[in-house]
Amino acid sequence: MYDKLIFEISKPGRVGCSLPKSEVKDWNLPEELTRKIALDMPEVTELDVVRHFTRLSQKNYGVDQGFYPLGSCTMKYNPKINDEMAGNPNFVGLHPLQPAETAQGALEIYYQTSKMLSELTGLAEFSFNPFAGAHGEATGLMIMKEYHLQRHDYKRNKVIIPDSAHGTNPASASVCGMETIVVPSTELGTVDIAKLKEVLNDEVAGMMLTNPNTVGIFEKDILEISKLMHANGSLMYYDGANLNALLGVSRPGDMGFDIMHINLHKTFSTPHGGGGPGSGPVGVTKNLVQLLPNPRVVLENNQYRLQTNPLSIGSVSGFYGNFLVVVRAYTYLRSLGKENVGLVGKMAVLNANYIKESLKDYYKLPIKGACKHEVVFDGLVKGDASTLDVAKRLMDYGYHPPTIYFPMLFHQSLMIEPTEMESKETLDDFIDAMIKIAKEAEENPELLHNAPHTTIIRRLDDVKAARTPIVKFKDIT
Repeated sequence: MYDKLIFEISKPGRVGCSLPKSEVKDWNLPEELTRKIALDMPEVTELDVVRHFTRLSQKNYGVDQGFYPLGSCTMKYNPKINDEMAGNPNFVGLHPLQPAETAQGALEIYYQTSKMLSELTGLAEFSFNPFAGAHGEATGLMIMKEYHLQRHDYKRNKVIIPDSAHGTNPASASVCGMETIVVPSTELGTVDIAKLKEVLNDEVAGMMLTNPNTVGIFEKDILEISKLMHANGSLMYYDGANLNALLGVSRPGDMGFDIMHINLHKTFSTPHGGGGPGSGPVGVTKNLVQLLPNPRVVLENNQYRLQTNPLSIGSVSGFYGNFLVVVRAYTYLRSLGKENVGLVGKMAVLNANYIKESLKDYYKLPIKGACKHEVVFDGLVKGDASTLDVAKRLMDYGYHPPTIYFPMLFHQSLMIEPTEMESKETLDDFIDAMIKIAKEAEENPELLHNAPHTTIIRRLDDVKAARTPIVKFKDIT
């Protein structure tokens, strides 16, 4: 049923709030700050507003409602204890400019979370300054660049990136004024070592890599890759988007990575999407700690304080990171405990492989063998339907679609990441829906071509929606 928008239910003279009279007797805004034309705002009652936004919220789909299999996004359930801790008035009421001695608890959480992340990743120290994964990538590349500059190695301005990389990798390199060199993947989806050797020279600053990679395959030659890069005088950068597969099992630091960022909001269970909240802490090996962004949280004489370093790359954010996301991550890790954190990666890998084996007769599997946290199919085995058709039809079965057409190594990519949180019953229901869709593609492909059929909004013109989006109801002066 079509719901009227907030401007459409507006009626002149209706008021949704009642403000008390100001206790300030005499005040005048400076002339340059006064609005000359009245705002064209909707005039609605409080009840209208409540009902309007409640209906909108019921149209959203989130991980609290059902399975959210977006590949490489790790849409993990956020335990409510995390939100309880993040909503603690003693945390929420903090101000970033108050003296460090009055915020010892907050600084301790930063410090202890960094220690836990170091233990899980094999890196020496983390900075929580970056506000998101891409922000962390840019910060990590700044550290890589500064490392070479402080050694007077001015030629190193190129970054090697696999053709299966996340799109943010080349973008982050460009933001940092660095050039990218793309190396192809083998038919197994891993880095082509021979091609890598061909591009190594004294202009290469480092390599950006996620492991397992974007097709969900573990880079079995990672130690050789790291050895080649270090022998070339280059650094290794770990894109932490796929860290969920390794948690408690394997560590990037042990693979030879020098710098990494973590999508704290993904692997460590903060609800994200739609712009936030996020956190992209950056970790480094011991010899790079002095380059971390200012400030750093340090412990001296049983007191936590913020320290600046003259060798640092400088400040990358207004304050010290997105604190309440760190609180959630800290709570999540303490809740799991050291004895259970090792189950995360194992269960994530088990769930992904269960889906792979259950669907491989219905969806093309371009890379055989065990996957890690996510599986990538290349469209249907039979039937006249595209990956887009499958994704749209899946919405009729009550599921958020997986990631489609990425990675671009395959023409009809369909990437599924179940995470460790999902039960076998949930996966079985999802698998059953995917099999039904595969059979529909053979018997009645038109059903898929016109899907979805049961959602509030039917199939859109995707190209038009992307190029000419309508983002507001009417112009507001």
